[in-house]
Amino acid sequence: MEVFVARQPLFNRMEQVFGYEILYRNNQINEFPNFDGDQATADVIINSFLNIGIEKLSDGKPCFINFTENLLELQLPTYFQPRDLVIEILETVEPSPKIINICMELKNLGYKIALDDYTLDTTNKFALDLLMLSDMVKIDFRETSESERQELEGLAKLHNKEMVAEKLETKEEYDKARNSGYHYFQGYYFSKPAILSSHDVPTYIHTYLEILELIRQENPDIDRISNLIEQDISLSYKLLKLINTLGFGLKRKVTNIRQAIIYIGLLELQKWLCILAVRERNSGNGISNELMQNCLIRSKMCEYVAKLIPGREETGSFFLTGMFSLMDVILNVPLEKVLSELPLDEIIIATLSGEKTIYRDVLDLVIASETADWKKIATGCKELEIEEKELFKAYAESINWAKQLWQYDN
Repeated sequence: MEVFVARQPLFNRMEQVFGYEILYRNNQINEFPNFDGDQATADVIINSFLNIGIEKLSDGKPCFINFTENLLELQLPTYFQPRDLVIEILETVEPSPKIINICMELKNLGYKIALDDYTLDTTNKFALDLLMLSDMVKIDFRETSESERQELEGLAKLHNKEMVAEKLETKEEYDKARNSGYHYFQGYYFSKPAILSSHDVPTYIHTYLEILELIRQENPDIDRISNLIEQDISLSYKLLKLINTLGFGLKRKVTNIRQAIIYIGLLELQKWLCILAVRERNSGNGISNELMQNCLIRSKMCEYVAKLIPGREETGSFFLTGMFSLMDVILNVPLEKVLSELPLDEIIIATLSGEKTIYRDVLDLVIASETADWKKIATGCKELEIEEKELFKAYAESINWAKQLWQYDN
């Protein structure tokens, strides 16, 4: 039995990543009504996290992980260090003397507790005790009305509990949460911020695209491509540094652009130019940085997934499909404008324009992995003839790859 995990960032009021909620498909838990079933599921979850490494999954930041009543009774949280974990108690866990005692023990060990989808059950006399033991409450902006949120916010503030606004989908909701005093923020809004239609594709992108156009010609002129890159001192430096730092299995250091192109090939060069274009947009803002890292993860995962498809050989175009699926929000330019100005293959343009292609199938599966849409993951893997455990491995490797790439010049 495999467990697939995905992560979603939580941002603080400075718009820096505070931690990640680790989402895992736990529908198997419901298939085991007895103790042994829960223990088996717990073992799988532990093994899954250990296989990828919780620090790699969370970039060393706290992980928010959901726990059922049975998993709390199994002391599953104690498999993790308190500094690595925030225990999320699901709304389905009914406060009881047993749960209160478990939470007290966990608090004494140094763990932090968050109440997920918080609503105070006034009919349960232990509900307030559980609130008092918690460090933070998570309030769902999709499932609560404004008046309900105001009541919950007042209760949290009265007892000095940190508040997490979750499932934020618009800037208006984000602003409202900030103005209401929330400490942390989570939701789809941060992966798809608003795009300003008045913006143009940045000037430096056109230099990169001119090079990409030369690469895509039937008989690419390597000397001309090398000369064009070398005319941009900044681009030359970054490209050589990137290639030498990441290695590519090279036996000796690459010292000039032509040599670099010969070593890594034109398709790889195309990918790395796109990556450098993404990095160029780094503003130092936490939300922006997280979005760009997600762009790298998505690109690499599209490439990994394509390699898993039986009979599929060329995968570089899948990488570019993943990359450009987020390029509109990276560049803050409408997708239609991006596609009209970029020299991309027709199949990629068709895919990103909404047409049904194998690239679209792969991209949809990768997006389902990001959003923990377990039903779509199961369907997508079946259609592409991919084992779900291999998809999980691709997700983990993509996160590690993106992390290494993002930090290469630190």
